[in-house]
Amino acid sequence: MRAPERPITPRRHTRDGLPAVAAFASPPAVVPTPDAAAAEVAITFEDNRLTSLVFGQYDQNIAKLERRLGVVATANGNHVTLRGSPDACDHARRVLETLYEQVKQGRKVSLGDVDGAVEETAFQGVLFPKDLDPERPVFDEIRTRKRGSVKARTAAQDVYLRALKSNELVFAEGPAGTGKTWLAVGHAISLLERGVVERLILSRPAIEAGERLGFLPGDMREKIDPYLRPVYDALHDFMDPRMVERGMQTGMIEVAPLAFMRGRTLTNAVVLLDEAQNTTSMQMKMFLTRLGEGSRMIINGDPSQTDLPSGQKSGLSEAISLLSGVEGIAHVRFREGDVVRHDLVRRIVAAYEAAGRKVSEQSGAN
Repeated sequence: MRAPERPITPRRHTRDGLPAVAAFASPPAVVPTPDAAAAEVAITFEDNRLTSLVFGQYDQNIAKLERRLGVVATANGNHVTLRGSPDACDHARRVLETLYEQVKQGRKVSLGDVDGAVEETAFQGVLFPKDLDPERPVFDEIRTRKRGSVKARTAAQDVYLRALKSNELVFAEGPAGTGKTWLAVGHAISLLERGVVERLILSRPAIEAGERLGFLPGDMREKIDPYLRPVYDALHDFMDPRMVERGMQTGMIEVAPLAFMRGRTLTNAVVLLDEAQNTTSMQMKMFLTRLGEGSRMIINGDPSQTDLPSGQKSGLSEAISLLSGVEGIAHVRFREGDVVRHDLVRRIVAAYEAAGRKVSEQSGAN
C-alpha cells in the first residue's frame, strides 16, 4: 500500500520573482502543541546531500543546537522538527537556515560554526527583528585565498574585525580561546594578499610560561620558533605551507624578536605582537613607536596570564590605559563568554574568572 503523497506548498517569492529563500521547498510552519508555552516547527530542505552536511556526522550539529538553545530536534532525511519555546524554535530555525546557506556556498560546517550561527542569528534578531534573512551578513568577515570567507563567530569577534579594518593600531585583550591571534593573522594575510601591505612582521616577548628552558640551539629563527608556534599554526591555516616558507625566505613574512626591534621603522607592513601581557612598560613604548608610514599594528594579550616577575606592571595594561581615546587606536575586550575554542575551555575560563572575582571581593571587604 502506497503512503499518501506529501502536499506541495508553493514557495515564497520576492518582487523580482526569485525565491525568497532558495534553500527551502516550503516555509517553516509553526504548529501549536497542547502546551500553550511550547511550539513545533517543521523544516524541509531541498537537497538531501547538503542537509546531511548541515546536520553533521551522527547529527552532531543538531545535538549542539539542542544544547545551546534548549530545543528538541528530530532529524529525518531532509526534514527536521523542532520542539520547544516559540522563541527558541524560531531561533533554531534561523540557525539552520544560516548553516544551509553556508554549505550551499561550498563551506564546511563545524561545531564552532554552529556556535557562530547561534550568536549571529541572535544578533541579527536584535538588528533586524522584522526582516530576518539568512543570506544577509550580520557579522563581519575576512577573505583569504586558502580559506575563502571566514566570518566572526561572536559579537566581540565582529567588533574586533571591524576595528582591525578601520584603525591603524588595535589592542585586543581577553582570555585564551577567543580567536584574538587567529583572526589577527587572518586579517594580516588578507591585507598581504590584497597588496595593502608588503610585509607581515610577527613578534612576541621571549618569556617562558613559568619554567626555564635554558639556551635553545640553532639560529635566531630556530630559537624564537617555539615561542611563535601558535602564530605559525594560524599562518598555515590561512596560507599554503609552500607560500609560508617562500614568504619566510623572501622576507615577506618576518619573525622579529621583540628585543631586537629597537631602532627600526616598520613601513608598509602589518605588525602583530602576540602575548603582549608579558611586555614591560619600556618594551611596549619601544614597540609602539616602531610604527611607520602605511603600517598597521595589532597587539594581543591576556592580562590574566602574565609571566612577568611579581610586582612588575604589564606594558599592555599600561598602554591600554594611557592611549584610551586616542584617534586611530581601538581597544577590544573579550570576555569568558566569547571563548570559541571548546565548550570545556569556556567553562574553565569562567571558573577561573569567578574565583578571581571572589578573591577581589574578599580583599575589598578586608
